[in-house]
Amino acid sequence: MKRILAIVLLTLMTVSFFGCQREEVKTIECPAYTQLGQGEREFMFTVTGKDGETEGFLIHTDKKTVGEALLALGIIEGEDGPYGLFVKKVNGERADYDKDKVYWAFYVDGEYATSSVDKTEIEEGKVYAFKVTKA
Repeated sequence: MKRILAIVLLTLMTVSFFGCQREEVKTIECPAYTQLGQGEREFMFTVTGKDGETEGFLIHTDKKTVGEALLALGIIEGEDGPYGLFVKKVNGERADYDKDKVYWAFYVDGEYATSSVDKTEIEEGKVYAFKVTKA
């Protein structure tokens, strides 16, 4: 009797587990994000300003890098530096390191990016972000 009960329980757990699997989604659903641009590639992008408020965007582009896409849409501005594009303005907000010791930090999937925005290739499913950060 215990074996039959164990087999039934195992079967129910297996069916339940596989029944909860999700189908792969080809497009990103982001109703709370502002959609910008046109193109075959898309990625999610967030901006957290000095006030701590976060705004989200769903970017559509044919560009190869995150930086190219954001520059083309006028979302970021900056200067070329020894390590790539040094972003000074995002979504209309300026971060002035010389004045306030704050800068725009670039993140990929919540982790501090290991390359500059202009050298970061767009990868499907990744979330890119800029956050004002105090040194």
